[in-house]
Amino acid sequence: MNAYADNVAYFRRTFDRCEDVTFRSVRAGGRIEATLVYTQAMSSDLRIERNVLLPLMQIQATSPPHEPDRRLDWLVSEALPAEDIVVQSDRERATESVLAGYVMLLVDGVTPVLLIGLAAYPARSVEEPASEPVIRGSRDGFTESLQTNISLIRRRLKTPALKMEMRQAGKLTKTALSVLYLEGIASRSLVEEVKSRLERIRLDAILESGAVEELIKERRMTVFPQLHATERPDRAAAALAEGRVLVLVDNSPFGLIAPGLALEMLQASEDYSQHYIVASVTRWLRYWLAFSALVFPSLYIAITTMHQEMLPTNLLLSIASSREAVPFPAIVEAFIMEMAFEGLREAGVRLPRPVGQAVSIVGALVIGQAAVQAGLVSASLVIVVSFTGIASFIFPSYSFGLAVRLLRFPLMIVAGLLGLYGIVLFLLALLIHLAKMKSFGVPYLSPAAPLNLNGIKDVLMRRPWLAWNKGRQEP
Repeated sequence: MNAYADNVAYFRRTFDRCEDVTFRSVRAGGRIEATLVYTQAMSSDLRIERNVLLPLMQIQATSPPHEPDRRLDWLVSEALPAEDIVVQSDRERATESVLAGYVMLLVDGVTPVLLIGLAAYPARSVEEPASEPVIRGSRDGFTESLQTNISLIRRRLKTPALKMEMRQAGKLTKTALSVLYLEGIASRSLVEEVKSRLERIRLDAILESGAVEELIKERRMTVFPQLHATERPDRAAAALAEGRVLVLVDNSPFGLIAPGLALEMLQASEDYSQHYIVASVTRWLRYWLAFSALVFPSLYIAITTMHQEMLPTNLLLSIASSREAVPFPAIVEAFIMEMAFEGLREAGVRLPRPVGQAVSIVGALVIGQAAVQAGLVSASLVIVVSFTGIASFIFPSYSFGLAVRLLRFPLMIVAGLLGLYGIVLFLLALLIHLAKMKSFGVPYLSPAAPLNLNGIKDVLMRRPWLAWNKGRQEP
């Protein structure tokens, strides 16, 4: 059996019962036998016909060289008009390429195969990110196409210093990963650390960026995100300009920014599209609401249970009268309402968007009013839970906001057992935990701890554009 027949037999065995893989025999120049192998759903029939079939059929019988060694070079340089052509001798890599949308050409008398890039699979168009909407700012967002996402970054950073290195993860999925950074601005040690962790991934299937994030983060036993996931290419480009590293995962509309720092999770990309005074006030409001989202229900439990003397007499009497018919202690009452609110929020996310919005808003009003009338909870607690729910919507980073929402429940338990002393101890333990954390070697609370005077200026307030120093901003 010659090399051509052996190749055809091997790939027919490999793609046995893969009915979406097509084998198409052609005769180039009327005398050279060849076989095309491609995946129907991931290749364009029109492009295959125009760029491969017609050129092969139009070859003159006297044109192809008779020597098999020269035949492959002649096909690449003269016969086929396609630009993306790769000569591949590794059969496993050739198989992966066919499943990625390449057209494989097997030629009689030649052992290597030709891989022609004519992939054309369905892809979502560029749309505004659903998880990070803005009033003023760019409206484009990442999609599930890796090449589209790379182009959105290249469009913003038109410099050869922007480097892009490809990796692959997943034994079964062979998912393409892209590592982007600005040479000369990003720390070399940071770049090497990111690439090293990606290479250590050992998993059969990588279907989404969330799996990559979990596998390369520094500390596993924490609810706080250690990489910043974003759908916004403008935010990703800004992070690259500050010396960060961006990891893009094929089939995922989220880019992963390393390192991900806590204080940056509270900064919105829209801050830099507004006047710096307005953005600074908004940023401080966001800090206060983020703290309130964590501690407000716990403060209510602690004060109404153990520290009633801290309340003005009129307010204390009002709260006491509203709780007179409630059969539960404050901590149970708060848990009931918080669980109901979180359940409504989760239902609103899972349901279709128009229905979900109605369920989350109307459901909260109806359940709150019904619970008060039934005497299960007090009206004052409904106000506390409503304010806490509003405050929890201000987080620009969904993952960071989710971590704060989860920590609210153990803090409520501690407040019910130890009062304000328990809240203080819990917050101190949380602060120690955050201070000990690092993201790719960078302290998680940077630039606040350790203090970086240059970096903290853009945390306390949104620094005016004229005040920015040229060059890299240290994380």
